[in-house]
Amino acid sequence: MSNSKYLVELLGGSRLNGARIKSIPLNLRPINEDESYIVQDSLHKYLFENKFGKVIGYKIGCTTKVMQEYLGISNPCVGAIYDMNVRHMQGNYKFSNFISPGVECEIAVLLGKDLTPENYPYNKISVRKAVSSVMASIEIVDNRWVDYKSIDTPSLIADDFFASGCVLGNRVKLDNINLPEINGYMSINNKFVGSGYGKDIMGDPLEALVWLANFMSIKGKTLKTNQFISLGSIIETQWVNLGDSVYVEIEGLGSVVAKFI
Repeated sequence: MSNSKYLVELLGGSRLNGARIKSIPLNLRPINEDESYIVQDSLHKYLFENKFGKVIGYKIGCTTKVMQEYLGISNPCVGAIYDMNVRHMQGNYKFSNFISPGVECEIAVLLGKDLTPENYPYNKISVRKAVSSVMASIEIVDNRWVDYKSIDTPSLIADDFFASGCVLGNRVKLDNINLPEINGYMSINNKFVGSGYGKDIMGDPLEALVWLANFMSIKGKTLKTNQFISLGSIIETQWVNLGDSVYVEIEGLGSVVAKFI
């Protein structure tokens, strides 16, 4: 993509300057998801060089029926999460640091071993051996578009698929949790907004990790020890306002809080 430099500057500039993007110009737009991920890689480097932070984890979007229907996208999509917006147990976020923030109720895993291309293909048994712990998670997303519903999937992927941050809960050993059967819910300002089960994520949350491990392996990339992966939202994205307090509790994993101040 000869114009990828200009596209990366457009996408990166949105985050650095707090400016919404109407759309990606046709001459810059990725034509498919493969091109999108090439742009995404360059975006990660650009943001790191501009002191936006280091990639320490990933989010997988559209792994649940509720999110596939909400966004009109039928396949999983991945984006990176930077250290500057990762919190533990409670995250206090400055609302003005986002363009239009939202929250999602998720299950995350922390890797205790590398998932390398050499061990491709992966299955639930092989990825399970690499998981050191599982956590409740609030994914922080940011709508950086004027109208995201009008934006094509490759463009959304190029911009990290809304990824912006994460609040991670206590680390719990996977052996103690039946991931498909646990339920979780979210409330905002003490008002219930949605709930779901682990099995809503591809039948078993570990299937989302299998997808990502195989996806990365095909691209010659390694998911590294101590990286975390937030596996998908069990409720529809909730867009938040200044002053909102978000609470997520997941059975067996505990609770996490995000406040927008």
